[in-house]
Amino acid sequence: MTVLNLDPKQIQRIRDNAREVALSVQDYIDTHTTTTVERATVRLMGIDGADAEDAPYPNIVVDHLAEHIDRGAAIFIANAVLHTGKTPQQVAEAVGEGSLNLLDLPMQDAATVQAKAAELVAPQVERIAAMKDFRQQKIDKNPQKDHPLLYVIVATGNIYEDVDQAKSAARNGAEIVAVIRTTAQSLLDFVPYSATSGGFGGTYANQENFRIMRSALDEVGEELGRYIRLVNYASGLCMPEISTMGALERLDMMLNDSMYGILFRDINMYRTFVDQHFSRMVNSLAGIVINTGEDNYLTTADAIDNAYTVLASDFINEQFACLSGLEPKLMGLGHAFEINPTIENSFLYELAHAWTVRECFPEAPLKYMPPTKFMTGNIFHGYMLNTMFNLAGQMTGQGIQLLGMLTEALHTPHLQDRSLACENANYVMNAAKDLSDQFILKEDSFIAQRAKKVLGEADAFMEELTKVGLMDAIEEGRFADVKRPRDGGKGRMGVYAKDGEYFNPMYDIFRKELPGVHLK
Repeated sequence: MTVLNLDPKQIQRIRDNAREVALSVQDYIDTHTTTTVERATVRLMGIDGADAEDAPYPNIVVDHLAEHIDRGAAIFIANAVLHTGKTPQQVAEAVGEGSLNLLDLPMQDAATVQAKAAELVAPQVERIAAMKDFRQQKIDKNPQKDHPLLYVIVATGNIYEDVDQAKSAARNGAEIVAVIRTTAQSLLDFVPYSATSGGFGGTYANQENFRIMRSALDEVGEELGRYIRLVNYASGLCMPEISTMGALERLDMMLNDSMYGILFRDINMYRTFVDQHFSRMVNSLAGIVINTGEDNYLTTADAIDNAYTVLASDFINEQFACLSGLEPKLMGLGHAFEINPTIENSFLYELAHAWTVRECFPEAPLKYMPPTKFMTGNIFHGYMLNTMFNLAGQMTGQGIQLLGMLTEALHTPHLQDRSLACENANYVMNAAKDLSDQFILKEDSFIAQRAKKVLGEADAFMEELTKVGLMDAIEEGRFADVKRPRDGGKGRMGVYAKDGEYFNPMYDIFRKELPGVHLK
C-alpha cells in the first residue's frame, strides 16, 4: 500500500501526549462510580427484567441503594443472597415488591460477601467468554475478503421488520449490519425492556432486540456461508449496561466513544468518562470492536480546517481504550469523507486525511463514514460521491466502510438503496483492489504535504491539551466547536465518589483478563 512516510517520532510524541491527557482524566475515573456502572454490575450478577409497571429491576435495586451506592451495589446483593438463600433475581423482585430492604440486613464479613459476589458474576462472565469463542470460530471458518468490511444500517423502528431488512442486506453483500437506536434513547437513564415493535427512528438498544437480531443474522449467515457482524449503540446515559447486554448476546461492534455523549448529547462529562471506562472493559472482555464518533465533528466544523481535531480525538480515544484493556484490533477509530465536493482537489484532501489516519493507527480496523453533509436530493450526484468514497476507502485500507445511501439525509433508506450501495462498493473495491500498490507518493506531492500539515497541527494541538487538560478543552469548545461545562449536562447526579470500602467483583476479572487495563 502507498505510504506517506510520516515522521514516526512525531506520531509517537502525539500518542505519548494523548496518554498524558487521558491519564489526567483517569485519576477521576478511578475514584468514582455511577448509577449506570452499578446497574451494569447487577446485570452481570444475573438481575434482569422489569416489574408490572415496566421499571427495570436493575434500576429498582440501584435506586433502592442510592444513599449507599458509593460502596457498590454488588456487596448488598451478595449479602442478601447469603442471608435469604434467594437468587439475585429473586432478591431484586423482593426489593421491587417492598418485602425486602437490603439496608436492613446485617452485613456479613467482607471476605465472605466479596467471595459470594464473585461467585454470582461467574455465570455471566462464562457466557461472555463462550460468545467470544463462538464468534472467533465462525470468523476463522469464513475469513473476510481483502477489503473494508461493508457496513449498512437498518432503521424501521420495528425489530421484526429490521430482521427482514438485515437479511436482505446480507444477501446483497453487507458484512456488518447496524440496528439504529431509537431517537433520544441516549437520554434515557434506564433501558426499556422487551422487543420493540414500533419506534421512532429506530428500535431500543436492549437485550431482547439484540437477541432477536443476533439469531436472525446467524441464520442468514449459515445460508450465505459467512459470518454477519451485528452493531448497536453503547452510548448515552446507559453506556455500561448496553455494552453488558451486547456482550451477553454476542454483538460484534458497539458505537462507543469517550466524548460523543458529552459533545453531541449534552451528557455530563464526569458521568461519560466514568461510564466509558467500564463500558469498554466489558467490550474488551467480550472481544467487541468499538466504533468511535469523530465523523460527527465534521458535521459541526469544517472538514479541512478542523481535520487535526479528528486525528487528535482518535489518539485520545485510542488511549482511553488502552486504559480499558482494549487491543488495537478492537479499536474502530472514526473519521469521515465530509469535504465540500466543490473544492478543488477535494478528493486529494480526502485521500490525505484517510491515509494519515491509516498510517497513525496501522493495526486498528478504522471506521470510515460516508458523505452526508453535502448530500442533496440529487441522487445521481449522491451516488457519484459514494463511489468516490468507496474508492478512497479501498485505496487507503480502511477496515469498516459504512456505505452511503442514495437517499441519505432524505428518509430511511429503502431496500433498493441498500442493495445499490452494496453493488457500488463491491464493484469499486474489486475493480480497484490493488490500485494503491501502483503509486509511490512524491515527497512534495499535494497528498504528502497535506498529511504532514494535519499531523503537525494535531501535534501542536495535543501539546496544548497536555497543558490545558481535556475537561477544560471541552469547556472551551476545542472539539467540534461545541462547548460543554464540566458540572452541566444530563446525568451529573448519578456520579458518586467511591467509599473506601467500595467493591466491584468485575474489577478482579478485568485485571486478570485484560492486560494493560488501568484499575485502582
